[in-house]
Amino acid sequence: MAAVSDEPVPSDSLKTFGAFVQGLREHAGLTREVFAPMVGFSRHTVASIELGRRMPDTQFVELAEVALGNTGALRRAFGHLTRQPGLASWFREWARRERTAVSLCTYECRMVPGLLQSEGYLRTLYENEVPPLSDEQVESQIAARLERQRLLRERPNVPFSFIVTEAVFRQRLGGTEITRQMLDHVLASSAPRNVTLQIMPTACEFHACLAGMLQLLEGPDGKRYAYSEGQKNGRLISDPKEVVPLQQAYDTLRSQALTPSESRGLLERIRGAL
Repeated sequence: MAAVSDEPVPSDSLKTFGAFVQGLREHAGLTREVFAPMVGFSRHTVASIELGRRMPDTQFVELAEVALGNTGALRRAFGHLTRQPGLASWFREWARRERTAVSLCTYECRMVPGLLQSEGYLRTLYENEVPPLSDEQVESQIAARLERQRLLRERPNVPFSFIVTEAVFRQRLGGTEITRQMLDHVLASSAPRNVTLQIMPTACEFHACLAGMLQLLEGPDGKRYAYSEGQKNGRLISDPKEVVPLQQAYDTLRSQALTPSESRGLLERIRGAL
C-alpha cells in the first residue's frame, strides 16, 4: 500500500489555505455538512482540506469560489500551495520517479493498484491496518494516495499498464457497496486510451509472476527501474541485471493474462453480479 509509517506533517501553505477556506465557509454561515455537496466532496474530505491534510484540486477551488462569494481569493491562494508527499519512506523515491516516467507497468495480486483505488476502497484498506491508525492518520494517508492518483489524469501521453489477479476484484472489502464503487472507479480509470488493464484469471495454467507484486517504469533517459513491496517495506531496483529479468517476467505475464477487452467484460460481469 506504500502508506506512511508515521503521520506526515502538513506543509504551512496547506494549513494556511485550509484555515482560509474554513474562515470563508464559517463567515458564509455554512456547516461542513452543507458546504460539502456544494463542492462535490464528502464532509470528511472538506475537513481534511481545512485541516491542511489534503491537497485540494482545481475542481474544489472553482466550486468553493462560487459557494463562498466568487471573490477570486481562493484561486490566488491555491497558486501558492506546496504539496506534502505523505508517503512511506521506502516508497518516496519510486513515487518521485513515477512523476517523470515515460511508461509505467504494475502487477498486483494483493489489492487494487494504488493508482486505481476508489476513495471508499482505500479508506477500507487503511481502516483495516494493524495496529489501528488514528482518524487523523487515516485522512492523511488517504490524501497522499489521492494526490498520487493525479498521475493518471495529468499524464495522458504516458502509457500505464496494469495486470491484476482476478481474486482481487472478487473480494468484498468494505462491503458490497464499497466493492461496487471500486469496480465502477476501476472501469472509469482504465477507460482512457493510454491506460491498459488486464486481469490474470483464477483458472490459469501458467503464471510468470508468482513471486508477488511488481512495478516497472522507464525514465526519460531510457533507464528502467523496478519496485517490489512486502510487509512494511519496499525495494527500488536499479541494477539492470535484476531489472531485465523482471521486465521479461512482466512481458510474459501480459501474454498469459486476459486481453484488455476480455478483462473489461469480466469486470462488468463481476459488477453486474453484485
